[in-house]
Amino acid sequence: MDFNLHSPSRQLIELRMAHADLDATIDRLGEVVPQDELLMRRLKKRRLALRDQIARVERSVEPQEPA
Repeated sequence: MDFNLHSPSRQLIELRMAHADLDATIDRLGEVVPQDELLMRRLKKRRLALRDQIARVERSVEPQEPA
């Protein structure tokens, strides 16, 4: 088991958890009427940033396939 708290695989797990939490929050806020549009835009932007960060870490963890 990897006990390094700063390893890429640990970072990937934490990013995926944060993304899932944010997804749930966005879903819950989407059910509230009236919606706070500014808050929703900020949360969705943060979710996209997390998705991009997850993709970068995945590329660094998983070896690239040869062409």
